[in-house]
Amino acid sequence: MQFIDLQRQYHAYQADIDARMRRVLEHGQYILGPEVTELEGLLAQRIGVKHAITCANGTASLEIALRALGIGPGDEVITTPFTWISTAEVVKLVGASPRFVDIDAESFNLDPDRLPDAVTDRTRAVIAVDLFGQMADYERILAVADAHGLVVIEDAAQSLGAARNGTASCGAAPIASTSFFPSKTLGCYGDGGALFTSDDAVAERLTAIRVHGGRRHEHRYLGTNGRFDTLQAAVVLAKLPNFDGELSARRRIADRYTARLRDVCEVPVVCAGNMHVYAYYTIRVPHRDRVAEALRDDGVPTKIYYPRCLHEQPVLSDLGYSPGDFPVAERAALEVLSLPMHPFLTEAEQDQVVDAVRRAVARAEPAVTDGR
Repeated sequence: MQFIDLQRQYHAYQADIDARMRRVLEHGQYILGPEVTELEGLLAQRIGVKHAITCANGTASLEIALRALGIGPGDEVITTPFTWISTAEVVKLVGASPRFVDIDAESFNLDPDRLPDAVTDRTRAVIAVDLFGQMADYERILAVADAHGLVVIEDAAQSLGAARNGTASCGAAPIASTSFFPSKTLGCYGDGGALFTSDDAVAERLTAIRVHGGRRHEHRYLGTNGRFDTLQAAVVLAKLPNFDGELSARRRIADRYTARLRDVCEVPVVCAGNMHVYAYYTIRVPHRDRVAEALRDDGVPTKIYYPRCLHEQPVLSDLGYSPGDFPVAERAALEVLSLPMHPFLTEAEQDQVVDAVRRAVARAEPAVTDGR
C-alpha cells in the first residue's frame, strides 16, 4: 500500500499528461513557456484573484513574498511553531526574525486569540499556515493584522482546493502561497509553487523578484532564480481538469475514515465555515509512536510530519524559546499521525487501514489492573 499513490494517479491521466509534456518537448520553451502563462491564468481565475505567479517551489514563493513586502533585518514575522521548517526558514533568509504563536488544538492552525500578545513594534507580517488541508481563521487573523498595520500571507501549501466561508484557499489574504510538490493536493513531478494577489503593484514585484529582480536587463529588486519549469506546468495543466473530482474523493474517503475511527482516536475537526481538502488525514492518539510502529508492522504506511516544533529545532535556537513555551503545539507534535490518503484509495485498502489502526490503538494502550 502506498501512503500517497502517485503512480495510480499517473496511469489514470497518462494520455493527457504525456500529451501535455510532449507538446513542451516539441516547442522547446522549457523556461516560462506558454504552459506557464496558461496555468497562471487558470489558477487566478479559479481562486478569484487578479494575479497568479508561478515559481520554483513553495519555499521560494514565501521568500519572494517577504522580499516583495520589503521585510528584512530588524523586522519580525509572526507564524506558527507547528509547521514545516520553510515557513520560518524564509523569515531568517531575508534577515528578519520569526516570532511564534501557539496553535488551536482542533485545527492545528495559528490561534487568533494568542496573536495580539505576540505583536511588537518590530512586527511587519503574519504567515498563517493552512495545515493538513484546512484554512486558518482568516477573519480573526486579518482583524488583528489590520488593527496593527500588518500584512497577512496565507501559506496554503497544503490547502489548495479548500475554502472558508465561500473564499477559496489562496484568496483569503493579500498575498498567498502554495506548493505543487508531488504529495500536495495538486502536484507536479518535481518542485513547483505559486503566489496569488490582487494587488497590481505587489504582483509586479513578485514577478520581477522571481526572475532575478528585473526584466530585460533592468534589475530593480534583489531577486532570485525562482522560475517554474514549463514541463512541470504541463503536468499541473493535465491534472487540473480532474482536480475537483479528486477533492470530492478526498472528502468521501475522509468521511469514511472519520465514521470508522472516531470511537478509537481523535479524528480531524472541520471548523465552522471550512471546506477541508484533507491533504493529509491526520489523527491524534496517545502513545503515538507505539501506534505508528504497530501499523508499520501491519503493512500500513504512516507519516509523522512534525515530530518537533520549530522552536525546538537547533537552527532556530537563537530565538530564545524553550520547551514548554507552546504547549498546544508541543502536545500535537507528540500525538499526530497521518494515515494513507489520496483520491485513488480503495474501500478495501481503507478497511485495511481502519482495522489496523483499531488493533494498533488497542495494543498501544497500557494494560489496566485493579492494583492488586
